[in-house]
Formats: sequence, structure tokens, C-alpha cells
Amino acid sequence: MSETTSLRSLRVHIADGIAEVELTGPSKGNAMGPDFWKELPQVFDALSEDVSVRAVLLYGSGGNFSYGLDLPAMAPVFAPMLAAGGMDARLREGFRRQIRTLQESVTSLSRCSKPVIAAVDGWCIGGGIDVITAADIRIASPSATFSVREVRVGIVADLGSLQRLPGIIGEGPARHLALTGEDFGADRACSLGLITEVADDVVGRGRELAAAVAANPPLVAQGVKHVMNHALDASVQSGLDYVQLWNTAFLPSRDFHEAATAFAERRPAVFTGN
Repeated sequence: MSETTSLRSLRVHIADGIAEVELTGPSKGNAMGPDFWKELPQVFDALSEDVSVRAVLLYGSGGNFSYGLDLPAMAPVFAPMLAAGGMDARLREGFRRQIRTLQESVTSLSRCSKPVIAAVDGWCIGGGIDVITAADIRIASPSATFSVREVRVGIVADLGSLQRLPGIIGEGPARHLALTGEDFGADRACSLGLITEVADDVVGRGRELAAAVAANPPLVAQGVKHVMNHALDASVQSGLDYVQLWNTAFLPSRDFHEAATAFAERRPAVFTGN
């Protein structure tokens, strides 16, 4: 028996103990707008409680995993505080709560009791990195391209990549990628340990891995995830809480406004450190 549910930003198909979660937009490149942030935790919390599900496969539609945060669609989150110059304490606290909500959306993958496999094709930028670092297994196609892009658009990454990435690839490589914001391909991602395999048919390989996980005793597989997460959860959450405060204080800057303006005008940004 199989079941398919289509939401605004995600499509979920459950069959034979495996849930496939497909990113479907509606923004170009599966960019992450309000629908995504609302639906992601709803889906993963439901899968966590579904006893018929033993493994979850996550991938993007249209040849890309995700372009990351949909800045135009998410502008209402930033606009009030930026308009006030960051000086209104009530607006700042509301913004901190917004960051926490987005963080919780990403964390829904790691707190999901079922092992999650992320299969990456095409672009995986910014928020896409946040999401896949919260998964348990990551694989990619030869054409996959990654970037911890936030530094290039005037943002300290605040949804989990700075907290989870060092534990996956090491402190030095994580700092290199987060401070440069440079693009890197599947081979480099594999050599760093961000992904564990490169596969031409990445979704097909993801299904094979999901089936292998699902064939194991379900409570044992879930126990492996729970025990491995236990050593990390406290430090990750502490880092997430800290970056909430940091970005609440420093995000409303001239450089962030310049980054947003340059993005809209399709030109290189010129940052001044203000």
C-alpha cells in the first residue's frame, strides 16, 4: 500500500516502509519560502510518529536540491526590523523568535526518530546546507554544487550549518567554507566527508540506501540515530541559541541592506563594514 500527499512546497510518498520527501518549490530552484518553513516540520514530525515508516529519503525536484532561502518571499521577516534600523526592542525580539522558528524547522530532520537520507542534485546553497547537515546520510550526483553562501549576502548563517558542519567535516574545512562562501562540487564534498557517495542516479541510490536502512530492525536503527545525536544535541542547541542573539543584534546593517539591494539589481555587492 502506498500513499502520496502533495503540499505547497513538499510532496510526500510513503511505500514499503520508506517515506520520500520531495522539495517542489513553488519558488525557482526549490528556494525556501514561508510554505517550506511551515511544512517541513509538519512533515518530519508526522513521519517521526508514523510506525509504518522506517527511513526517509529527501531530495529536490527539477534538477536542484535548493537555491536556499527565498529572500524576496522572506522579506516580510526582515523588513520591519530593518525599517526601524534595528532600534526597536520589540521588533528585535520578534525577529529572534522568527530565527528560532526557522531553526526548529531544520532541526525537525535531526529530531525525527527515523534515519533521514539526503540525495543532492544540482545546487545546494545556504539553507540547503543547513537542511542536509541535519540529515543522517548525505549523497550527491556528479553535478551537485554546494555553498555555505550566507557570508556573501551579509548574513551569519543561523539555521544550523555553523553548528553541525564542523562535526561532519572538521573545524578547519567548515571555517574555510563558511568564511569564503565559495562554491564546491561533489568530489570535494565527498573528500571532505560532507557526502559519503557520488552517484549518477542519486535518487535511485538514495532509494537503495533507504531500503537498506529500512531492512534493519527499526528500533535499533532509530536507537543508533538517537545515541549518536545525544552527544551533539546540547552543543548544537547552544550554538543555535547564541546565533539567534548575534543576528538579532547585528543583522540590521548597511551591508545586509546592500546585499539585498545588489541581489535585486543583479549586481555585485560592495560591502563597507557598516
